[in-house]
Amino acid sequence: MILIYTLSIEKINVPFIYQLQNIDLQKIYTFYTPKFLVIDVFYLNDKDKVYLKKLQKDGTKILAYLSIGEAESYRDYWKDAWKKNPPKWLGKENKYWKGNYKVKYWYSEWKNIVFKTIDKILSYNIDGLYLDLIDSYKYWSENGYEIMFTANEMIRFLSEIKEKVNNLLIVPQNGEDIIDFDFNNLYIKSIDGIGIETLFFYKNRKLKSEKRLTYILKIQNSEKFVLVTDYIYPPNNENILKEFINLCEKYHFYGYPANKNQRLKDISLGLKYYKKYEGN
Repeated sequence: MILIYTLSIEKINVPFIYQLQNIDLQKIYTFYTPKFLVIDVFYLNDKDKVYLKKLQKDGTKILAYLSIGEAESYRDYWKDAWKKNPPKWLGKENKYWKGNYKVKYWYSEWKNIVFKTIDKILSYNIDGLYLDLIDSYKYWSENGYEIMFTANEMIRFLSEIKEKVNNLLIVPQNGEDIIDFDFNNLYIKSIDGIGIETLFFYKNRKLKSEKRLTYILKIQNSEKFVLVTDYIYPPNNENILKEFINLCEKYHFYGYPANKNQRLKDISLGLKYYKKYEGN
């Protein structure tokens, strides 16, 4: 008699995974059940699309990453001619992220590029958009424009995106202090949650998060969810991971202990600590 044993893999329930490169949705589906998953859908292959549906069936909300405050030279909308003859809405290259360029996001030409990109994203049947570089409004306020103008234009842009895809979740990343300029609650009405980076820890260093928490909790109290990405894995001290998980649990945030390199190209093995520490 031949006995056949089926290998059973126990999935880990995790709040949130954030990965923009080297995406393998089969691996994520096999080992994890995230409540939220942020990915760059333009790196998905046909097999990934199958597992995207499987993840959604298990309750995972899929959010597609999209930068609306910078243009990226590796996107299909980019024109090489822009380097020598940039359009009037294209700004300087981000000195920390090669190939990323600041944009004057209030220009209709840039908005049309973003809207066309969203149309392509919609073909993947995702649950929402994860919109980066909201805090570009502060960059332009330090480079020739009034902050009231730059903040209002970013809020207007978010509201236009929400109007275009009203059935999708809209989740801006960072720039939470823009609510200082949200006098008519247009920003709050246009979003469903917020993504936050580097809130409690940066690598091995504990941060003073009280001021940011004031803004974040105000947004959360408007019935918005909060996704937190701290770049802390691998930690010098395991207690950093424990404290991060417990702080996210305390504030009812969905946390991701990302790899310290900040490239978001590999799944953090820090996720395994959710099984060990959550609820402790």
